[in-house]
Amino acid sequence: MPHIEIKCYPGRSEEQKTLCAEKVALAAAEALGCKLSSVSVAIKEVEQADWKAQVWDKQIAADDACLYKKPEYTCK
Repeated sequence: MPHIEIKCYPGRSEEQKTLCAEKVALAAAEALGCKLSSVSVAIKEVEQADWKAQVWDKQIAADDACLYKKPEYTCK
């Protein structure tokens, strides 16, 4: 607890993804009051052409009520 999944376009280096995961895990542990050792972070790359079908439609639009930070873009 908790597990965080990040989806992004391909193109970031392993160093960038590792740094992102470390910072997100630290922020989550602090904000949620849990041990850093309890946090896991996955980063999955999604091609730009697949973003609407795989991410926007299935996870962002479908889970609108659960989003605590909503994107400032639309995917129509």
